[in-house]
Amino acid sequence: MAEKEHSLSENRVRRIGREVHAVCPQFDPDAFARDVVDDLPRLGLKDRIARTSQGLSTYLPVGGLQAVDILLRSLPPSPEEAGITNDFGFYIYAPHSRFVAEHCRTGEDLEQALDALRRLTPYFSAEDSMRFFITDFPTDTFKVIESWTGDPDHRVRRLASECTRPRLPWSARIPVDLDAGVPIIDRLYGDDSRFVTQSVANHLSDIAEDDLPLVLDILGRWRAEGQAAEKGFGFIAREALASRLKKGDAAAYDFLGYPSDPPVELSPLCLESNHLRIGERLAFAADLTATGAAKLRVNYVLSSPTKTGKRRVKAYVLKTTAVQAGQTIKLSKQHALTSTSTVTLVPGKYTLEIQVNGRPSAPAEFHVAEV
Repeated sequence: MAEKEHSLSENRVRRIGREVHAVCPQFDPDAFARDVVDDLPRLGLKDRIARTSQGLSTYLPVGGLQAVDILLRSLPPSPEEAGITNDFGFYIYAPHSRFVAEHCRTGEDLEQALDALRRLTPYFSAEDSMRFFITDFPTDTFKVIESWTGDPDHRVRRLASECTRPRLPWSARIPVDLDAGVPIIDRLYGDDSRFVTQSVANHLSDIAEDDLPLVLDILGRWRAEGQAAEKGFGFIAREALASRLKKGDAAAYDFLGYPSDPPVELSPLCLESNHLRIGERLAFAADLTATGAAKLRVNYVLSSPTKTGKRRVKAYVLKTTAVQAGQTIKLSKQHALTSTSTVTLVPGKYTLEIQVNGRPSAPAEFHVAEV
């Protein structure tokens, strides 16, 4: 079973039952747990969250905002007392936010429902549930979200950026303009919490997938305004443009001070072996010689076959450095050819290239066989 599924395991469902029963004696924690736990083995994480929320709805003696009041009172006095040691929270409290989104998503309940999600997010970040309200009540919900940018809790400020991301992972798209969240992140990019600025950077990265010039305009404006410390702004810019750098976008390299036409010469790629097996290491090397001073970001890019026949292209950072004219750098790497939880390697023809400030080298081919 995956780690995240353990995050909403039988023991944690039973803990939810005990916490709710402590403030609502009419709630039957044993019946609730039996009902929900029976379904857990066949469910992934998001379905476990939904199923647990459904169980709460079944066994709470009241509904709507009255039920939400019980859930809020059932929370430990603070995230720390709940045993939470990170900013994101515990999945044990994800069903509570899901309950709010499912049972209080009306115009009449909107203000109190959004406030409940604000109060819940220190226990488990509520961006997924927030997106239901953005979809149904965009104007009024955005007004509330903008007010959260000044909240004293950095987890709530981060929620303001995160819930409005155009491409939030594992969540449905929201039917708003690509730049709808820009006024929100305008207020957050100088935040002193890395948890917040990481979300701001991710928000920009989402926008950059569809409109890189817009992101460069925003970053240029922020740099001119100078509201973020140089180190903090540099972090946001690098993170926001990371995916575009891996795709070789010249404008992204130029913005960060990496010349898109770098004054370097690269020797042909040398592979230790052109015939490997899954599980072995790809060892390669090349010499990079600078003909002028420059700031460099060197990636290596692997193109591999997939079961569907479509090629998978993945870029990895190899080195970032500054060079002077006449300087030669030895580039080398041993890359493990192993499958992961999200990528399964298959045998076939692979290619490798070096990318210097987005400019690719001639590719080198190698073949990978089964173990």
